[in-house]
Amino acid sequence: VYILPVSKDPHRYVLRCTVVRLYSDVKLSENPNLPAVEKWSVEKHTEASPCDAYGVINFQGGSHSYRAKYVRLSHDSRPESILRLMLKEWQMELPKILISVHGGVQNFELHPRIKQVLGKGLVKAAVTTGAWILTGGVNTGVAKHVGDALKEHCSRSSKKICTIGIAPWGVIENRNDLLGRDIIAPYQTLQNPLSKLNVLNNLHSHFLLVDDGTVGKYGAEVRLRRELEKHITLQRIHARVRQGVPVVAVIFEGGPNVILTVLEYLQESPPVPVVVCEGTGLAADILAYVHKHTEEGGRLPDGVETDIIATIKKTFNFSQSDAIHLFQTLMECMKSKELVHSCTFITCFTCLEIHICLWVHVYSRLYLCISGTNATAFDQLVLTLVWDRVDIAKNHVFVYGQQLLVSSLEQAMLDALMMDRVDFVKLLIENGVSMHRFLTISRLEELYNMKQPSSNPTLLQLVRDIKQSHLPPNYKITLIDVGLVIEYLMGGTYRCNYTRKHFRIIYNNLHGSNRVHLNFCIFWEFFSTAEQNKKRSKKEIVDDPEMQQFPYPFNELLVWALLMKRQKMSLLFWQHGEENMAKALVACKLCQSMDYKANKSDVVDDTSGELKEYSNEFGTLAVDLLEQSFRQDETMAMKLLTCELKNWSNSTCLKLAVSSHLRQFVAHTCTQMLLSDMWMGRLNMRKNSWYKVILSMLVPPAILLLEYKSEAEMAHIPQSQDNHQMTMEDSEHNFQNMAEVIQMSEMETHIRSRNLPLTRKMYAFYEAPIVKFWSNTLFYLGFLMLYSYVVLVKMPEWPSPQEWVVTLYIFTSAIGKIQEMFMSEAGKISQKIKVWFSDYFNLSDFLAIVTFLIGFGLRMAGGEALVTGRTVYCVNIIFWYVRLMDILAVNHQAGPYVMMITKMVANMFYIIVIMAIVLLSYGIPRKAILYPHEEPSWKLARDVVFQPYWMMYGEVYAYEIDGKDDEDAGVWLTPLLQAVYLFVQYILMVNLLIAFFNNVFVQVKSISNLVWKYQRYHFIMAYHEKPVLPPPFILLCHIYSLFCMSHSWRHFATDKCLMPFFKRTLCKLHDFEEQCVETYFREKDDQFHSGSEERIRLTSERVETMCMQLGEVGNKVNFISRSLHTLDSQISHLQDLSALTVDNLKTLTAQRASEASKVHNQITRELSLSKNVVLSIGPVAPDTGPHSKSSTMDMENRYHVFMAFQNRCRLYSVCSSSALVLNCLFVFVLLLVAVERNNLMRLSQSIPFTPVDPRAELVTVYRLEESSPHTINNSMSSWAKRGLCAVIEFLSQEEMGGGLRRALKVLCTCSEYSILKPGQMYIVKSFLPEVVQTWQSIYKEDTVLNLCLREIQQQRAAQKLTFAFNQISPKTISYSPRFLEVFLLYCHSAGQWFSIEEYITGEFRKFNNNNGEEINPTNLLEETMLAFSHWTYDYTRGELLVLDLQGVGEILTDPSVIKSGEKGSYNMIFGPANLGENAISNFCAKHHCNSCCQKLKLPGEE
Repeated sequence: VYILPVSKDPHRYVLRCTVVRLYSDVKLSENPNLPAVEKWSVEKHTEASPCDAYGVINFQGGSHSYRAKYVRLSHDSRPESILRLMLKEWQMELPKILISVHGGVQNFELHPRIKQVLGKGLVKAAVTTGAWILTGGVNTGVAKHVGDALKEHCSRSSKKICTIGIAPWGVIENRNDLLGRDIIAPYQTLQNPLSKLNVLNNLHSHFLLVDDGTVGKYGAEVRLRRELEKHITLQRIHARVRQGVPVVAVIFEGGPNVILTVLEYLQESPPVPVVVCEGTGLAADILAYVHKHTEEGGRLPDGVETDIIATIKKTFNFSQSDAIHLFQTLMECMKSKELVHSCTFITCFTCLEIHICLWVHVYSRLYLCISGTNATAFDQLVLTLVWDRVDIAKNHVFVYGQQLLVSSLEQAMLDALMMDRVDFVKLLIENGVSMHRFLTISRLEELYNMKQPSSNPTLLQLVRDIKQSHLPPNYKITLIDVGLVIEYLMGGTYRCNYTRKHFRIIYNNLHGSNRVHLNFCIFWEFFSTAEQNKKRSKKEIVDDPEMQQFPYPFNELLVWALLMKRQKMSLLFWQHGEENMAKALVACKLCQSMDYKANKSDVVDDTSGELKEYSNEFGTLAVDLLEQSFRQDETMAMKLLTCELKNWSNSTCLKLAVSSHLRQFVAHTCTQMLLSDMWMGRLNMRKNSWYKVILSMLVPPAILLLEYKSEAEMAHIPQSQDNHQMTMEDSEHNFQNMAEVIQMSEMETHIRSRNLPLTRKMYAFYEAPIVKFWSNTLFYLGFLMLYSYVVLVKMPEWPSPQEWVVTLYIFTSAIGKIQEMFMSEAGKISQKIKVWFSDYFNLSDFLAIVTFLIGFGLRMAGGEALVTGRTVYCVNIIFWYVRLMDILAVNHQAGPYVMMITKMVANMFYIIVIMAIVLLSYGIPRKAILYPHEEPSWKLARDVVFQPYWMMYGEVYAYEIDGKDDEDAGVWLTPLLQAVYLFVQYILMVNLLIAFFNNVFVQVKSISNLVWKYQRYHFIMAYHEKPVLPPPFILLCHIYSLFCMSHSWRHFATDKCLMPFFKRTLCKLHDFEEQCVETYFREKDDQFHSGSEERIRLTSERVETMCMQLGEVGNKVNFISRSLHTLDSQISHLQDLSALTVDNLKTLTAQRASEASKVHNQITRELSLSKNVVLSIGPVAPDTGPHSKSSTMDMENRYHVFMAFQNRCRLYSVCSSSALVLNCLFVFVLLLVAVERNNLMRLSQSIPFTPVDPRAELVTVYRLEESSPHTINNSMSSWAKRGLCAVIEFLSQEEMGGGLRRALKVLCTCSEYSILKPGQMYIVKSFLPEVVQTWQSIYKEDTVLNLCLREIQQQRAAQKLTFAFNQISPKTISYSPRFLEVFLLYCHSAGQWFSIEEYITGEFRKFNNNNGEEINPTNLLEETMLAFSHWTYDYTRGELLVLDLQGVGEILTDPSVIKSGEKGSYNMIFGPANLGENAISNFCAKHHCNSCCQKLKLPGEE
């Protein structure tokens, strides 16, 4: 390695090494003969080689472990290769916007408000728009502030923002730790205070480390960063959008190079918008100032140019020519204000104006900056759509005057649906997008075939399960496939519109002839209009544009969103459109079925849990909507439950709720009231209904005495077709005059119900489900009595009359079951059979009928088969008695117990299997041991199970064991096996079964009422659909049904649970439902805003704002207090000066009066002797000596006054040596004599007077500060070039001594630029004479200065170590040590150098000394200080050790930084207290690690 120095600074070097290209690394060329004067260049002295620095950085040294991917690049790497690396290898998503942050490399302070808004605004902009943030990557300057802004977001969210740091490889601290191919490199983020390099910021997600062969020098990354930004802008922002990725530059602070960067951005084609944050300092403030004052045409007001140039000179320490050149660059930047109309490329924020809305404003104007003047409103809408910033679209796109075509809005709607932009879909709907016009078959099919992420293949899996075949990779899902999936998920006999014959014809014609609306209206006319509207001609229908689209587009989109697993989108579509309750129930059922299918899958993931949550959410919406509608109107709510839903397979909300197993919905008061009304039919009975019904059945004339409901009371109850036709005949205008009917008085209703015809009363009585129940129950009990009689008595060869009655009953019941199976609902025969057999009691009835028919056949065969047939009868009667359980289920008390038994039997399968395993494991060896000589027979299988089974109930068959000879082989094992078996089976398994039954009982008991209400629906609907007459008279009803079927199939197949409505009534019902939805969301919104969580959140935000305002007020109060204190001091000195001036003026006045009297006497005497005026005056001239003498004395006195006044002015004036100022002040003093004396006297009485001590000294103070932004190495410290004046007063002669130095307490009375705070006490320290004499042999010149410099430098090093210590210390260590800032002081009167630091009050304590000895810690503060010393040694890897810790509390001073090998050396870095290796060895031997050392994970004693 050949090193070429590039400056006089010996620490600044440029290494001769190679540049790393993409996937390449540095290879050092060795040529020791290279002359030192040769100019180094990247092209000549570097070459490329394979890269060995890429992988993952694992940041160390913080409270959280962060990781970031990195790669080392060449400065001339191709940007397309870099982008391909980021997208393919690093799996990053292409940004929707690129935010490039520029600013100062050095650390700078930000106003708290700017820092807060930077964190919120930048993070929100990046998160909401999917942006990439580009920074310098190092942990200093603006990159550090960006990292701090991201820190809070990282703690709250697991999603990491793509923050890319592009940093020079040569300025990175510990870069050798990053060498390696595809490694996980541990990286220390805490910077060594002695290092000249920078560490990487650990809150960035990716790093591009650019290498051009230089070390310690910035600039290698600038060109590559701009090329990468330009290449990213060429990429399409989204697959469905043509626009490229926009770029915006953000400026914080910065030096002159930042202004050049801004000019480069604005001169791009198209220009890049720049956001300048005012209040951050330096270049940002200058840019903002120039931007504010620039007028139209790029001109500045008069006088502003001079001020700007002066500001540039002062800010950057530029010469006049450099300042003018930079000013010209600024004016070039200002020309960009007029490039695109009124679009502002530079948006300036003041401290109080920075807010999220301003970021939004920048983004809303961004596309205009990129696309120029031809950008349309649709282009802006698409850009905001990609960013998912609906607030920008709402405020800047959908505004008055913007023209958006209908086709553009529909295309935006399709893009929003594809991208899952819920807020945009809502915004487009609110701004006039007609979903009826938008949604077509082709668009809906396109939505179903959109590209799905690999984590959501639900729809394709369902289609594959239905087709039961493998789908090709590019399989296109059709709407018919979607219909099959919906039917598969809904179950039962549900028929989707997509699978019906009419839709298939239209779909095939559409894809066959490519005509979008070919006969499309015929299908929707069939499903969405009343029967009488179907007679219109095709020509009339085609002319109606509304009939050419989906009648309920939100229903179709809801199903699409559910199948795509887009919950938020489905909730939006549920909220809009008609049939909200039905949509919620369908969504609940679909999610429930998909959850079931996901549970059956072998893949274990979170899909099932998500779908279950979605199902519960829609179920809750359905129940809440039912509650809301029930509160508003009970009758309308019941109509919603029974209204026929043509778009949902002609089902009802009540049926959908039952199919979804939504118990809360069925158990709702509204549903139960409807079921009660359906149970009673037209009978108006509330109490003792059972004995009234039985009495009326036994005594038919009693039917005329019962009370019946009116037509108005029956309006919400579903009725059969016959009953509905009879009601329509009685009340022809019932629906037209519904309001009048509802408003009838109770007396009119009662009279009308009593005046029903006799036939109507008889029909209404026997049609009521409660009457059907009791009639069927009574006949069923009679059937069981006859059947029991037939079984119990001797069976004759020919059936008896009782047996024929039983046979007829069962035969007619079988016919009824067949009718119930095939005529219940519309659908395929296979679906009807599957649905019918899904009911347990239907399966029991089927087995009972089949076994009875088998027994009856055997019985009729006679002979030996008669006995077999009778046996079959005996077994068959069990099924018929079990059927009584279904009758008991109607009772409120007995019903839940029936449900318990059913649930216990259904869930005990696995326990029975386990018990059977235990039984067989004992029964087989027992049988084999006790009976070794058995012959093969089926009896063996019975004996294996028979006896072990009865052992569970106490029968142990001990005689079989006792009767055996013990000499038989293995007999002795039988008692042992039996004991183990009885313990496991009887003690464990039986008790486990009992515990299981008890758990089921407790669970069902807690929800028994809910379960019973849910099961009540099935019972009521079963009797609601039964024929009027019970078996065996049901045969008459079957004959009547056949007669009706021969005349009208539709009439016969009408569902009795459907409520027919006219179109007008249906519209009213939809309006009512929409009103309920609006009321529901309004109440939910009010409840949310009045909830405790929202109120706490708002209160927290207000408190946070108030705290910030109070902090600002506190800062202002402190500033005012300091200003008042300074003013008080200055007024006190002014009072002192005024008094002194008055005394001097008195003396001068007395002298003037004395001289004037002498002159007057002389003139009078001369006038008395002369008679000529001229002659008398003439002699005066030569005799003006006394007057000249008095004038000379006067000037001398004035000079003394000047000198005294000048000495006093030095106490508060920086420019006290100026003669002009002194003359002005002297005139001011003269005026005070005549005008302000009385005021000063009064002021002296109210302001405390502090006389100036004669010990006051004029001194010069120098500050040790960080290097300026223009130096190469930003880690070095340097002394200020110019000292600042100050005046100190020694308070006492008492000295505070130490081993090396002595100290005096002083008071600062004034200082230049407040380098020392006026009124603040300080400690001035000087070295003892013997120490100076000792070190004069090493430092021949300026011995004291060299010692002071090293003392201050070691305190600065210790101070930097405390900064690093406080960053990594855990929260459990509550103390944060810090060292005082030390200044270098030169006393002019003594001509000597001192050090000065702030005086601290309190208990001064010493924790250890410079030879390694330490105190025994007794509290956490002492443990923290001792642990800090240990930490410094470990952190610097044994290079440094900070000892001699002393101070007040956490505030420390006068440390000793121990560095080995420097004791007594001329080149030592730190002060003379460095004892070197002896102190380090002594510390390692005597230090005992405490709890703080353990919390810091420091190594223990070796």
